[in-house]
Amino acid sequence: MSKGTALIVGVGPGLGLALAETFARDGHPVALFGRDAERLEKHAAELTGQGFTAGAYQADAGSPEDLRAALCRAVDDFGAPDVLVYNAAVLQPDTPTGLDAESWAHTLAVNVTGAVVATQTVLPLLRDGRGSLLFTGGGFALQPSPEYTTLSVGKAALRAYVQALHADQHGSDVHASTVTVAGAIGGEDPRFAPDVLAAAYLDLHHQPKDQWQAELVYG
Repeated sequence: MSKGTALIVGVGPGLGLALAETFARDGHPVALFGRDAERLEKHAAELTGQGFTAGAYQADAGSPEDLRAALCRAVDDFGAPDVLVYNAAVLQPDTPTGLDAESWAHTLAVNVTGAVVATQTVLPLLRDGRGSLLFTGGGFALQPSPEYTTLSVGKAALRAYVQALHADQHGSDVHASTVTVAGAIGGEDPRFAPDVLAAAYLDLHHQPKDQWQAELVYG
């Protein structure tokens, strides 16, 4: 039986690419979303060259119209999705008193609102009404950092949103979960190598329904 598309929002050279590779190896067509069109095309071409089905879709996760349109184009191209992974975030050092309102709005648009838009777009498109909605959280949601304030606030808000979404979808065939990454991706700890971490997302997607969880604290 063929598998539905995996939509990976926020593909860079680290975890995002590892997620695309992991779901492609599992037999899913993969759609890669990000702001850098040239890099996305390169990654998609590499996957295609390995015999996988992949496509690149330029989108700004902070723009609801842009993100919604790109997701729908991918579904038109590759078919109904089985998986959404929302991996987009603004990673920047900042302090509680060091940003203006416009900067706050921009970071929250990517870190939180984009996840909501992606969910609302993909949920009614899931193949046969079933699938996984997975989100990249972070340890700052549990222990906020005064040096990364907007990321801390964004991950805390995302965590709350996904837990509410998980409860909202209880009894359905949709598994909503956040992977709270409590460590430095790509650092010295091999547990946080992008490909190892990406495998945890795939495990969540394959998790039996009676074991579904709103959060995986990965640390």
